[in-house]
Amino acid sequence: MQVLVSKVAKELKLQEFQVNNAIKLLFEEQGTIPFVARYRKEMTGSMDEVQLRDVRDRYHYLSELEEDKKKYLAVIAEKAALDPEIQKIFPELKTKILNCDNKQTLDDLYLPFRPKRRTRAQVAREKGLKPLADMILADAPKINDLQVVAAAYVTPKDKISSLEPAKVVPDIQDALAGAQDIIAELISENADLRTKVRQMSFDTGRLVASRTEKSSEPEKSESSKKDFSANKKRNQDHYENYYTYNEAVKDAVGHRIMAVRRGEVEKALSLKIEVDEEAILSELKANFVAPLKPTKCVETWLHEVVADAYKRLISSSIETDIRLELKKRAEAEAINVFSQNLANLLMLPPLPRTIVMGIDPGLRTGSKIAVISETGALLDYAIIYPNYNDAKNANNAAARDKIKELIVRHKVEYLSIGNGTGSREIDHFIKETLDHFYMKSVKRAIVNESGASVYSTDDIAREEFPTLDPTIRSAVSIARRLQDPLAELVKIDPRSIGVGQYQHDVNVNHLSQSLKEVVESCVNNVGVNLNTASYKLLSYVSGIGATLAKNIVKHREANGPFLSRQDLYQVVGFGPKAFEQASGFLRVPQSHNPLDNSAVHPERYHLVETIVKDQSMTIEDILTNGEVIARIPWEKYVNDVVGMPTLVDIQGELIKPGRDPREDGSRLFYSDEISELSQLRPGMKLKGTVTNVTNFGAFVDIGVHQDGLVHISELADQFVKDPATIASVGKVLEVTIVDVDVPRKRISLSCKSNPELRKAGDTGHANDQAGGTDKNRSNRQGGAGYTSSGPGGPPQNRGGSGGSDRQHAHGHQARGRDSRPPAKPFTMDDLLSKFGKGK
Repeated sequence: MQVLVSKVAKELKLQEFQVNNAIKLLFEEQGTIPFVARYRKEMTGSMDEVQLRDVRDRYHYLSELEEDKKKYLAVIAEKAALDPEIQKIFPELKTKILNCDNKQTLDDLYLPFRPKRRTRAQVAREKGLKPLADMILADAPKINDLQVVAAAYVTPKDKISSLEPAKVVPDIQDALAGAQDIIAELISENADLRTKVRQMSFDTGRLVASRTEKSSEPEKSESSKKDFSANKKRNQDHYENYYTYNEAVKDAVGHRIMAVRRGEVEKALSLKIEVDEEAILSELKANFVAPLKPTKCVETWLHEVVADAYKRLISSSIETDIRLELKKRAEAEAINVFSQNLANLLMLPPLPRTIVMGIDPGLRTGSKIAVISETGALLDYAIIYPNYNDAKNANNAAARDKIKELIVRHKVEYLSIGNGTGSREIDHFIKETLDHFYMKSVKRAIVNESGASVYSTDDIAREEFPTLDPTIRSAVSIARRLQDPLAELVKIDPRSIGVGQYQHDVNVNHLSQSLKEVVESCVNNVGVNLNTASYKLLSYVSGIGATLAKNIVKHREANGPFLSRQDLYQVVGFGPKAFEQASGFLRVPQSHNPLDNSAVHPERYHLVETIVKDQSMTIEDILTNGEVIARIPWEKYVNDVVGMPTLVDIQGELIKPGRDPREDGSRLFYSDEISELSQLRPGMKLKGTVTNVTNFGAFVDIGVHQDGLVHISELADQFVKDPATIASVGKVLEVTIVDVDVPRKRISLSCKSNPELRKAGDTGHANDQAGGTDKNRSNRQGGAGYTSSGPGGPPQNRGGSGGSDRQHAHGHQARGRDSRPPAKPFTMDDLLSKFGKGK
């Protein structure tokens, strides 16, 4: 273990004691990452959650690698006991295996011993041609005529009839061909040579896509043929900019990798990796043939063997390796983008102690309304059927009166409007209603409703509202998302929230694990009210799974609210370990001990009591009293277990007990002065909320039912490599309108202090790409080929609400799999067309 600890510490630039203690806490003591990061800072040297996950993942990888080494060495040792040749090379091979530090190298070393189907080399060995191959390699400097050497291995005619046909070597050419197959396989299974070829392929390779016409129309009905033809045409249109795609493998950006892979799956593109084959062959010859110092005739023949080995055995497998590595790299990038966006969305500031009306828009089936109390309980609901095409329609007056009635009766302060089908119409109608009844104090906001239908039909919604129609449940969810985004969104599978890219194309297990950890991190960072949290929210608390969470809720329903953290021991299955891991993240406002409503862990209550006693005060007196707390000599309380990191945390909790970190954020409620796309003009400066961040820029909601795009080259006056360093989901940005295309609903935005406004007919960033540096060009290459949420998921049934759930982030235009746009650099207008949001 210590060897692995040293490796991890060196790779991650950490001290060995940090890694050693982190591994002990996470693996041996089964501690959770939020708990270790928060309450074991002295042991880990104040490592944060990201560092702890890095240690965990790297240690797990290296542990698996060590297990594989043992397994492979056991197999090779077994073979060596039966084969003198393997026995001869085993000591050196064992050393290489023990010293290798990655699974790819280990697989290369083990390749010759891996079970495989019958190969041409195996057939040649069965004919007895291995001694010929060995002789050619051993005597390469002496052989002047390969024909003469090979003749000795031709089967004599008088023995042909007595041998099995598969063991007959009919002529010299067959003998040399067999020797070639054996040596070619030897080359292809040489770990050092494979490593060189793989590295050269990465360094010189280019990812190349081209149009394919291989997808033929199936035999179907006329209507099916028309649908197929239309889908094929859409695919061709969306991937048109990829028909000449050509990018260096080492520089390929994740979202473009995913795009061309998807194009290949959909048979719109043919994808291959082109490498410098001549350079690779020269390297193989220099490393395999030259050291043998062969005669001219042997050298010529061995060069042919090398070419055969590369083209027949090595190139395809190396291309597969590169493809897998590119996929892995692209998936990691996509998952990281999704995780960052999800974290920022979950950490949006809540609107505590407010009454909110949620509106689930609909056209044909009406708009569903739900009013929730300050604690999120359902107060009232209704369905309205305004006629947006006829202002004098009687339904409109009834709808206005119902909205007014609900607002007045329940003293509604905020309106939360879902961004689904009909959002634009109902928002305009509500604005007119508020104006009509002079309700200027009521604020409204557009809320991402992705996944609302998932919640409305889930067990947790049915348990909470067993008799309520699913469409009304959706309206409740939309209201709660504004009131407390974290508490509501944790009830939904994170993949349904839709703030990522290519979420439908990445490894489901890796994505789910990453998103689960994001949710856990956010939940534990904020803390959870033990007496009001749903079992879904409780299940993400450190040390509490789904079973314990349900047991907590059952106990609460049967016995009333918890009056202290210690009451947790009364819950079935809640033992000391769960209490240790979870209690610090649970808040009990009803407790007689104020510390139960703070992030101070119960294991430190005695320390706090000592500190308070030394000040001759009570806990109630000292809480929030910054002047007194500042005078406490905190260093006096440092001991072998508790250091200054923990004392600093305690100090912060005494100043602001139970502080919600989300309070530092900001929410934007839009002005009615600008509410339509047609009102925008280039040069206008507005504030907007970031709805999604991608590799090529950020989408910003400025309150006109259509997201604008701030391209990566417009995010700041200086060069921006990663949009996430400037923008995050929920962040309020001040933007300048650069260009507006009303008919096509496209908005170009800029965060620059003095942006260049677009002129009519300007093709935007595409014109800049031709003459810019590689760095600038890559910065302007939009992430085409995907929508901001990662296209690919089918529209989700909204349960009769009159529309489909937006599978794309914060309302970016919903599309099916056939609507995925290409990912080659093109104009800002094209980017907005492909990725702009319509609410």
